[in-house]
Amino acid sequence: MHSTKHPIAIEDNVATFQLTSFHYGRPGAGKKVYIQASLHADEVPAMLVAHFLRQELDRLDAEGRIRGEIILVPAANPIGLSQTIHGTPFGRYDLSTGVNFNRAYKHVADDLKRSLEGKLGLDAEANVALIREHARASLAEWAPTTSGGLLKKILLSMAIDADIMLDLHCDNEAVLHMYAGEPLADAVQPLATLMGAHAVLLARESGGEPFDEACSRLWWDLLDHFGPDVAIPPACAAITVELRGESDVRYDLARPDAAALLQYLAREGVLDIPLASLPQALCAPTPLEAVEPLSAPHSGVLVFLKKLGDRVEAGETVAEIVNPVTGTVTPVQPQRPGVFFASTAHRHLLRGMHVCKIAGETAFRAGNLLSS
Repeated sequence: MHSTKHPIAIEDNVATFQLTSFHYGRPGAGKKVYIQASLHADEVPAMLVAHFLRQELDRLDAEGRIRGEIILVPAANPIGLSQTIHGTPFGRYDLSTGVNFNRAYKHVADDLKRSLEGKLGLDAEANVALIREHARASLAEWAPTTSGGLLKKILLSMAIDADIMLDLHCDNEAVLHMYAGEPLADAVQPLATLMGAHAVLLARESGGEPFDEACSRLWWDLLDHFGPDVAIPPACAAITVELRGESDVRYDLARPDAAALLQYLAREGVLDIPLASLPQALCAPTPLEAVEPLSAPHSGVLVFLKKLGDRVEAGETVAEIVNPVTGTVTPVQPQRPGVFFASTAHRHLLRGMHVCKIAGETAFRAGNLLSS
């Protein structure tokens, strides 16, 4: 194992941040895996899982049991970790630009549609190698003008040519769930089963250019562009893992989560460890377009009547909004059935504020499918 320090500064006379990555195994010896934690900085459960991953990877690397290359970034956003507002950590948005740290990554497929013209054929393995070479070159030409942009370039440059990319996050309050590209349904299912995911949400394009799609979507975009006369597989299994809620920072959760991630890598041939049997899957993948966000009909106190992970029917009351001044009590009800998988941690809301999300089975939304 070796570690690398990545300085983050666009000018010599301004504050410099430092990103640390840990590198295991040997490049080219097998699949490349990239794992990062807490891109939104204050999503703390992911950093604790990364801590246990690092302990095990240190041991496995010393024992020569890594059959490929693994890059681990245990705290992916030193800029966000340094941000506070009135003493409260604030890592979701770059305060200098207002841009979400998990949005606005370069979609290299736009460059590759030009640079790869006439260079691809029916040899899928050769195509994958060439696409990765051109993807690295495209990122090398990216010239961000902010520290946040430079952080994004550094992270994506480590991940763009990975076979497996795991982006560890958490929600405000939630059960464990995942996001992935629609063509990756089969690839994500073993990890979802191992980790006990209550929802696996798939989309070909979710909007906003998040990190996972910067790694994965280029493959099916290029296939759509060049057509059936070339062989382009979905060569990067990029998965966003939402490790429950912000307050779920517990050893008894983080250790099993890390163990499940290692089991997934073992099943992918990256780690030489005994395989555990797969548990019963808690869900099947469903469209991200089928997620129904519910909002507060008026201001008041939020009282949940359902528990995270519950299945609810159309018209069933998930929560109530109680206005303590007028006495008005209004139910919050989905229009479609699904799994109640994520909610706000706030218990007093203004009209229109986010209450929760229901993972349905039938797509009905379009456009930008992610929260801001």
